[in-house]
Amino acid sequence: MLKTGIRTIEQRGIHHVLDNENRIRRFKPWLSDCFSFLYDQIMEKRIFPKKLNGDMALHFEILRRELDGIHDKHVLELATGSGNAAFFLNRDNDYKGTDISPGLLRRAARRFRAARFKNAIFYVASAEDLPFKDNFFNVVLCHLALNFFSDLGKAIIEVKRVLNPGGALVASVPVPERNRLNAVIRGNLPSEEMLRSLFQRQGFLFSSLPDENGALLYFTAVRSTV
Repeated sequence: MLKTGIRTIEQRGIHHVLDNENRIRRFKPWLSDCFSFLYDQIMEKRIFPKKLNGDMALHFEILRRELDGIHDKHVLELATGSGNAAFFLNRDNDYKGTDISPGLLRRAARRFRAARFKNAIFYVASAEDLPFKDNFFNVVLCHLALNFFSDLGKAIIEVKRVLNPGGALVASVPVPERNRLNAVIRGNLPSEEMLRSLFQRQGFLFSSLPDENGALLYFTAVRSTV
């Protein structure tokens, strides 16, 4: 499941990727690990209502419906956060979660255990440099995070690499044309057309979903079988 030559070490329930000198690869998350316990409160009380003009419960409902038919699949999530996918993903899937924040991943691991996921493993890793082998995953998830990636084009190439042909990315991201509050939303917000272009350039079939939830765009991108 990991690329050849990738070495990891498990600490406190999550896996860290090692560099060539057997040192743990570290990243700088937007929310310091010492404040990771505030993540859910920030998302529910501030980000969703005041920045995204959206509803967190509706967000989970949309994703639960979209992923309802996903069973017994290899699922990867980029930017796992505190593990909210445990609220909308079926428990029989084999799940791998990634994030650059160890603190958030530890919270995610606890949440997935509480939800009785039997096959869930968490890796501190960047979306632009995933430690997994080619053509392994059936589904990739990425929610509320594409605007934070430093190199979105490179992340899309990585998604294509780890997805098997016909596999799909299911994602949500704030887009500027839906930001009707003109709120200041962190990161670089791609437009729907920009996303469509970036994914189509890599051979994906891009489809926006009809759901409306504030500034959020929900979409799927299916890897070509050719």
